[in-house]
Amino acid sequence: MNQGFDNDLYLKIQSQHIKERIAHFGDKLYLEFGGKLFDDFHASRVLPGFEPDSKLKMLMQLKDDAEIVIVISARDIEKNKVRGDLGITYDVDVLRLRDEFMKKGLMVSSVVITHFNGQSSATTYRERLERLGINVYYHYIIEGYPTNVDLICSDDGFGKNEFVKTSRPLVIATAPGPGSGKMAVCLSQLYGENKRGVKAGYAKFETFPIWNIPLKHAVNIAYEAATADLNDVNMIDPFHLEAYGKTTVNYNRDIEIFPVLNAIFEGIYGENPYKSPTDMGVNMAGFCIKDDAVCTKASNDEIIRRYYTALCNFAEGKSSENEVNKIALLMKQAKITTEDRRTTVAAKQRKDLENAHAAAIELEDGNIITAHTSDLLGPCAALILNAVKYLSGIDHNIKLIPQEMIEPIQKTKVELLHGHNPRLHTDEVLVALSMLSLNDENCRKALACLPKLNGCQVHTTVMLSEVDRKIFKKLGIGFTSDPVRKQNKDVKIEK
Repeated sequence: MNQGFDNDLYLKIQSQHIKERIAHFGDKLYLEFGGKLFDDFHASRVLPGFEPDSKLKMLMQLKDDAEIVIVISARDIEKNKVRGDLGITYDVDVLRLRDEFMKKGLMVSSVVITHFNGQSSATTYRERLERLGINVYYHYIIEGYPTNVDLICSDDGFGKNEFVKTSRPLVIATAPGPGSGKMAVCLSQLYGENKRGVKAGYAKFETFPIWNIPLKHAVNIAYEAATADLNDVNMIDPFHLEAYGKTTVNYNRDIEIFPVLNAIFEGIYGENPYKSPTDMGVNMAGFCIKDDAVCTKASNDEIIRRYYTALCNFAEGKSSENEVNKIALLMKQAKITTEDRRTTVAAKQRKDLENAHAAAIELEDGNIITAHTSDLLGPCAALILNAVKYLSGIDHNIKLIPQEMIEPIQKTKVELLHGHNPRLHTDEVLVALSMLSLNDENCRKALACLPKLNGCQVHTTVMLSEVDRKIFKKLGIGFTSDPVRKQNKDVKIEK
C-alpha cells in the first residue's frame, strides 16, 4: 500500500524528544503512555507506514534508561473488565503485557492497583502477583479527586498512597486500557518524589489527536470516531493559544483537567512547568507525515470503518445510538459517505445482481474482487477463494475445492455437530485448501498468496460470524459489514 508516514524518522525524533524532556527535569521523568504500546493498529491504519509496534521500538532505543509500571484499577479487577480487541480480562492482560515487555528486554518494575478501597478481588490479585515475585502497590481513592486539591496534595491524599520504588530516570506508566488511573499514579509519584527531595517531571505521550495538524484534518477526525464511545471531542487548546498565540489541537478531557493539574503542580512544586495541555505532550507524529493525501484517504476509510462497526454493535446491543449518530456527524464534517468505501459499493452491487448476500475485497493493485453466498460457501469463504485465485493467476472457473469434498464437511456440521449453517466458513475453506495442497499445485499457489491479503479492505452485506472475523484479523484484512443479521436458509444436503 502507499506510504504516508515516515516511521524511521518518527523513531528517531520521538526518542530524541523524550531524552530532551528527561534532561529538562534533571532527575526523573514520569511518562504517561496513552493508547497501546504495541499492536497500535489504529495508528497504522490512519498513518500508512506507521508500524503497529513503533512505540515499542522507540522505547527499545531508551531501554537502558527506562522502566515500566503497569497500572490497573481495582474497579476493573472487580468487574472482570475485558479488552474488546483481545477478549481477555484486564487482570490477565497485565501479566501478558509484563511478559511481552520483558521478552523485549524492557524492565517492568512493578504493578500499581489504583482506586483501591479494600476490594477483596484486588487483594487476592495482589497476593497472586506477589507470589509470582512481582512488586505491587496500592493507590487509594481520594475523596473529591481531582478537584479537592488541598486534600490531594497532602499526606492524606497522595501521601497516603504506597510510594512506588523506581530506579531509572524514565518511568513509563502504561495500562491495559483507559480509565486505569495512569495520570493519577504519575502525579502521586511526583508528590512522593518531591517529599524525598527529588524534583521529578511529568509528560504525556498520546499519539492522537495530533497537535500540529488542523483540528478538522481527517487524521484527527478519525481519532474522534475511534473514541466515540468515550465522547472525546477534539478542541483548540485555549491555554496554548493564550500563552503563545499559536493554534494547537488537544482533546476535551485534557483541556478540562488542565486547571486542576495546574493547581496540583503548584501544590507540589509551587509552580507549574507547563503553560498548556499541549506543553505536556511529547508527540512528534505530526512531523513525520510525508504524504498528506495518503493519510487523509486512509483516515477517511477509518472513519467509515468505525461507522459500520458502531452500526453493527448497535444492532447487537453493544453500543448506543449516540455513538452511531456522532460518527455519522463526523462523516459529514469529513465530507464523506459510505460510498467512498469502494468495497461497500461493489458488495452491494453483487448482492443486487445475485439476490444473495455478498462480499467485496479491494486488493493492493486497486482491483476489486467480489463473491456471494451459495449453497456450499458463505460469502467470506467464497471471497477468499476468488481473491487468491486472482492473485495466483488461476482461472476463475477452476474449482479449487471440489464439491464432493465440501459435501461431507457439510454433513458433519449439520448431522453430527447439529449446526444450522452448512456453508463452509473461511477457516474450513483454508483447512480444505491445505489438505488438497499436498497433491494440487493450484492449491499450493493459492495458499502462498494469502500474505498478499494483509492490509486489504473488505465489505460484506451481512454481519460476519465470529469465525470469519477472527480469520480476517489474522490475515490482516480490514473489514466492515452492513448491520444485517445472517438468516440461514435451508440447504439441501444429499444423504
